[in-house]
Amino acid sequence: MASGFFALLDDIAALMDDVASMTKVATKKTAGILGDDLAVNAEKASGFRASRELPVLWAISKGSLLNKIIILPLAFLMSAFVPWMVIVILVLGAFYLAYEGVEKIYEFLVPHSKPAPIVAKKDLTEEELLSHEKAKIKSAIFTDFILSVEIVIIALGTVVNESLGFQIVVVSFIALIATVGVYGIVGFIVRMDDMGYKLVKLSDDEKGFRYYFGLGLINALPWVIKGLGIIGTMALLLVAGGIFTHYLDILHNVLKGIPAILRDLIFGLIGGLLCLLLVKGVKALLPKKKKKL
Repeated sequence: MASGFFALLDDIAALMDDVASMTKVATKKTAGILGDDLAVNAEKASGFRASRELPVLWAISKGSLLNKIIILPLAFLMSAFVPWMVIVILVLGAFYLAYEGVEKIYEFLVPHSKPAPIVAKKDLTEEELLSHEKAKIKSAIFTDFILSVEIVIIALGTVVNESLGFQIVVVSFIALIATVGVYGIVGFIVRMDDMGYKLVKLSDDEKGFRYYFGLGLINALPWVIKGLGIIGTMALLLVAGGIFTHYLDILHNVLKGIPAILRDLIFGLIGGLLCLLLVKGVKALLPKKKKKL
């Protein structure tokens, strides 16, 4: 009886070890999307009045959690009954990631006008500001839904050959990281400048550690968001290229002599460029709306 109990404990320990190992692999695979998710949500949650930043972030976090609750059961049903669809959606998602990455590069290289931030306008009423806030929250939750689908599918693709129970544990853990971890870091990022201001005010003079640390937090915020954007863009292209090389048989032996990271980047750029040209071509063919006088 005792030997059977200890054998069961040994099996559970082995299973947990396998889960931890596969979770580590899945986390590495989704790291690029998590980085982009972090960069996107840091941008989406910023630009509000200081008193509204955390409530807005909490509203987006709840929407993100609801997204995962919707996506996860559908993903597991698909894995159980039509597992080949996981790979199809994975590749289609890779094209979307590549497109998103190349589009960001295109927008950086090609000059275009950007609308002034709504919160910078002084003549807006409280109702108008709240309406803008709600619209931005909805936009952030929709973007999170798209990124959540990609995260779940990529994580599922790493354990698609495992048992359904194994898949549920690993992918659900990744989904939890994508919500709690990402939005926890976003919360710190959007409040960096406020924490910096408080430290500066608390400092007795303009030479102490608290003063310089607070000043550093204030000055670092825009650079952190820009840096996350660059890292996120590179990650999108690398993740997309990695999916192409692993799941498209036609690319298995192409450019095999160069480093894997460079190979993934090239395929990500090519895939994204093709998608960008397709989107631009379709938009050019569509009739343009006439501006109202």
